[in-house]
Amino acid sequence: MISDATGATAKRLVQALEAQFPEQEFEDIVHPMVETVDDLRLAVERAKGRPAVIVYTIVHPELREAMHDLCRRAKVHYCDILRQPIESVVKVSGQMAKMTPGARPPLDSNYFRRMAAIEFAVKYDDGVGGGLDAADIVLVGVSRTSKTPLSIYLGYLGYKAANVPVVKGIEPPEKLFEIDQSKIVGLTINAERLAEIRSDRAKRLGGDNRRYKDVVEIYDELEEAEALHRRLGCPVIEISELSIEETAARIIAMVERRQAAPAAAS
Repeated sequence: MISDATGATAKRLVQALEAQFPEQEFEDIVHPMVETVDDLRLAVERAKGRPAVIVYTIVHPELREAMHDLCRRAKVHYCDILRQPIESVVKVSGQMAKMTPGARPPLDSNYFRRMAAIEFAVKYDDGVGGGLDAADIVLVGVSRTSKTPLSIYLGYLGYKAANVPVVKGIEPPEKLFEIDQSKIVGLTINAERLAEIRSDRAKRLGGDNRRYKDVVEIYDELEEAEALHRRLGCPVIEISELSIEETAARIIAMVERRQAAPAAAS
């Protein structure tokens, strides 16, 4: 991955690409902040003669052309991520691209909305301080079902997310049954997977809490969570094999679909 900025765009694309080849081993090499043709030449030489694909995000016109020529001469497979999208937008808009490496969008209302949503997720994490009325999305699940990272990621996407833990023997807050039920989503996970996650966490923390990680206890917790989900009548997502991004996308789709249903019916 070669970039005249941080290379973050190329990294995201490569992560999605590698997921399509689960049996293939990859070595990711990043060359960020390239400034000269010599920088490009060194990177291409490193890939030359190897089973490599060069993915680059370079906006400086001279460097882009140099990169193209260097890859062709070295007979290295390459992909210019930005060229076609930039050319297409230029054709449609009639505007020339700034071609500024690492250009960032302006700090507009969407940016501040996302920051506020992230602060909301931190403030109302794990049922602390309420926030259920003001939340756009409320997540309900047992410990270690990714409620906190999901809430923060949803905040990054601009959704105010609160989460409520399901704890065996402890009644959930009454407010949970009084709010708009369409914004509630349940989270569950495979019992064996949850035991593995909790066991690893217990080791990292230097303890050995058998009750926390014991599979029998976990089944009881998951059953209690399932019963609560039924009482709430909320959709439930099984997160065992899902990434945070995939789970968040499903949560948003579920909530928006449920909230659109009454409007469609009327």
